[in-house]
Amino acid sequence: MGNLTDIVRELAAANRILAHEGVVDAYGHISVRHPDDPKKYLLSVSRSPELVEPEDIMEFHLDSNPVKDDTRPKYVERPIHGSIFEARPDINSVVHNHAYDVIPFTITDVPLRPILHSARRMKDVAPVWDIHDKFGDTDLLVSSNDHGRDLAAALGDGRVVLMRGHGCAVAGTSIADAVQTSVYAMVNARILLQALMIGGGKVKYLHAGEITAPASRRDQLKGQNRAWETLLSRAGISL
Repeated sequence: MGNLTDIVRELAAANRILAHEGVVDAYGHISVRHPDDPKKYLLSVSRSPELVEPEDIMEFHLDSNPVKDDTRPKYVERPIHGSIFEARPDINSVVHNHAYDVIPFTITDVPLRPILHSARRMKDVAPVWDIHDKFGDTDLLVSSNDHGRDLAAALGDGRVVLMRGHGCAVAGTSIADAVQTSVYAMVNARILLQALMIGGGKVKYLHAGEITAPASRRDQLKGQNRAWETLLSRAGISL
């Protein structure tokens, strides 16, 4: 994953990329598993993503308590991150966002499924998690480990879980992977909405085999690195 200093800089950059791409607004956040201790993760203090700097990054245990509490404000919904890292040792980065294009799929019976080849990493159907099912009337924020663990259970072995009337959580194998999955899930949702409107509800989704079709590790990394460089450039960031 790289050394801690580089990871912190990359995490700060990822916050700004997500803001620049419109995946997050003043709210939303991205985390990364600690490169030296898998039982910890890194997350910014409570700040708008487009303003996050490396010095804003804090360390947290998987129960989402800070390793060192320096009294700076913290995101209320950090249990999203800790709970997914706790449940998924294969995941190294988590994004929580309120991407507007995704919201319709959290409150209707229309499933969010990949229609774009670049959205294959979403897997087949993004499940919808409704906090009301288990916790009743709340402010819809994932503010406890019980909330977070229930959300992580809904995610299962997938990559995207929708949150009813709220947004979604995205799991990635790296910061770049989590960011790109978030961006293309949003773009996929936008194009799917357009297709549903002009197609009278009839849409051709990716076939199961197309979603799981293997790509060479070398080509996959090349494509991911190229996209990451583009995202950095568009956001005016140099690492």
